[in-house]
Amino acid sequence: MFLVTNSTQVPFCFILNGIPGFEVFHNWISIPFCCLYTVSIMGNTTILAVIRTEPSLHEPMYLFLSMLAVTDLGLTLTTLPTVMGVLWFGASEISFEACFAQFFFLHGFSFMESSVLLAMSFDRYVAICRPLHYVSILTNRVIRRIGVAIICRCVLAVLPPLFLLKRLPFCGSHQLSHSYCLHQDMIRLVCADTTVNNWYGFVLALVIITLDPLLIVLSYVLILRSVLRISSQVERLRALNNCLSHILAVLVLYVPMVGLSMTHRFAKHAPPIVHVIMANIYLLAPPVMNPIIYSVKTKQIRRGIFHLFSHRQLQ
Repeated sequence: MFLVTNSTQVPFCFILNGIPGFEVFHNWISIPFCCLYTVSIMGNTTILAVIRTEPSLHEPMYLFLSMLAVTDLGLTLTTLPTVMGVLWFGASEISFEACFAQFFFLHGFSFMESSVLLAMSFDRYVAICRPLHYVSILTNRVIRRIGVAIICRCVLAVLPPLFLLKRLPFCGSHQLSHSYCLHQDMIRLVCADTTVNNWYGFVLALVIITLDPLLIVLSYVLILRSVLRISSQVERLRALNNCLSHILAVLVLYVPMVGLSMTHRFAKHAPPIVHVIMANIYLLAPPVMNPIIYSVKTKQIRRGIFHLFSHRQLQ
């Protein structure tokens, strides 16, 4: 795409923004960001390596966990180049095509995170409410189909707003509020009617931010009902403890997601740094926290990590 200026054509670029008001401190601010990205990449890579090398972890629960780790890695690697480029080198320009490519992967992996957590809640429901049928219901074939369905769902969710936004003219300022290309941020720069985009975004928000959590809550209502029927107090606590890691992962995703959506919709005139902080928490919290949560709360993962690193030391 080109922008016409004084009878000449120049390539259209968006201008990324770092931390507004703290530009002189970007080199220092890059240190915690670099640490968070390192934790995310190392943590999720370790989770994947443990599940791959430990035969005892080739079960539905851990296969879904590996999907979550892949999603978190994708989300991390999608934003890392532009965020660290802005903070380290002041590389604020991003081409039209690159921005829309980042838009696709960023929102795609974000929606995928929600879909995987929904699938994991189904896994917990079957494990606790129908334990005798767990292996026969969640076969490898079923899990593969769920994985394909998640990918298709996310691609079909992201493509329409991408094409709807890409057909609109951009004019005036090309300055984005973040170090990456978010739909809510890009649509502000459009100088045309965005009614269709806004309505599609509203429907998508209802489906992803509302429907997925409601289905997760429903699964836990059924789980709680089943757990309360267990006579043994020890078995009740054990069943609930098996769900704790997933509950924490759900909160880590949806609390920042709802906060970011509310900020964009109802706090448009808030200081720019508020929007930047909310967006960074939304994008960095799940990839950083999920491997920590599952490593700390899941005994099998802890044992697998110990075996993985002790085996490497012996080699």
